[in-house]
Amino acid sequence: MATERVTQHPDGTTERVVDRDSGGTTYVERGGSGVGGVIIGIAVLALVAIVAFFLLSANRQEAIRTDAVTSAASSVADSAAGAADAVGDAANAVNPSK
Repeated sequence: MATERVTQHPDGTTERVVDRDSGGTTYVERGGSGVGGVIIGIAVLALVAIVAFFLLSANRQEAIRTDAVTSAASSVADSAAGAADAVGDAANAVNPSK
C-alpha cells in the first residue's frame, strides 16, 4: 500500500512524497511556484526596454550630427560665394574698363 503526503513550503513550492510498502522505495516530486519564470520575464522585458532606449538615443544623436554638418556646409558655401563676389568686385575696381 502507498502512503502519499503533500507539503507546502513558505516560499510557495509544493512537495509530494509517495511511500510504497513494496521494496521501501520513496518517490519525491517537487513543484515550483513559477516565481522564477516571472522574474526572468521581467528581467528580459527590462533588457529590451534599455536596448530600445539606447538605439533611439543613438538615432537621435545621429540626426543632430547630420543637421550640424549640413548647417556647416551651407555656411561654408555662403562664405565661398561671398568671397567670390568680393574678389569680383575688387577686380572690377582695379580694372573699371572691363
